[in-house]
Amino acid sequence: MKTVLRAVTASLVGAVLITTTHADQQVGVQYNMPVHVATKVTETGCQNNPGPNITLSGEIGLGGLGVQLIFRNNVKGTHETVVTFQTNVVLVPLGTKITIPKQPVLGGVGGNPHIWLQFCDPSKGNLTEEIYLGRCVQGLVLENDFLNDTTAGLLVGSSGCENNPGPKITFSGGGSLSGLDAKLILRNNFKGTHTAEWQTTVTLLPDGTAVTIPKQPVQGGSGGNPLIWIQFLQGNGNPIGEPQFLGRCNKI
Repeated sequence: MKTVLRAVTASLVGAVLITTTHADQQVGVQYNMPVHVATKVTETGCQNNPGPNITLSGEIGLGGLGVQLIFRNNVKGTHETVVTFQTNVVLVPLGTKITIPKQPVLGGVGGNPHIWLQFCDPSKGNLTEEIYLGRCVQGLVLENDFLNDTTAGLLVGSSGCENNPGPKITFSGGGSLSGLDAKLILRNNFKGTHTAEWQTTVTLLPDGTAVTIPKQPVQGGSGGNPLIWIQFLQGNGNPIGEPQFLGRCNKI
């Protein structure tokens, strides 16, 4: 798992590495990002044969990502006083929106069918049961919450390590989201012995969708050349895993 994470992290920040003049440090995390999906379903030509036109659109709200940078003047457990400075930075704001483009689908079981929708993960299968939408749907919005398998990678650099009260830390990178599909199921009546069925799958969020983390500086505050840790955070501030030790400032 660590080898895979390093490879993904390297690919996410590779473009930044090309233009970096010193050995910025790579860090990454794999976690479940909460996402809120609002899917709008509209049907036209309800009586058409062989089937109606159904359009999916909407937006996906991301659960966000942040980091907490921790600066200490020495390692805990020594006889010196440990000065700790912490600062939180938002990488992906909570509620960041990704638009689901309008996608028309032509049904195929005759006029005015019953319509179901089922959310799916391209690699893990069905995420929900079939959701009955009804007949001749007009502007119905489905709201669902899921956990998205997300990988984030950062490049962390430092300057002014001997400054007082602290150095300047910069980081940038990107994230990669797992995919989300919607399966449309059309039937000419409810399940039974004489039911005609047609279904198709529409991509709402392509697997590997990239989220850019812009470069941003942070000022430390625990004196010159501190030891530095980084703690990834969910958008609501909850920690993801344990803090990762980056090293002494002038070694980053």
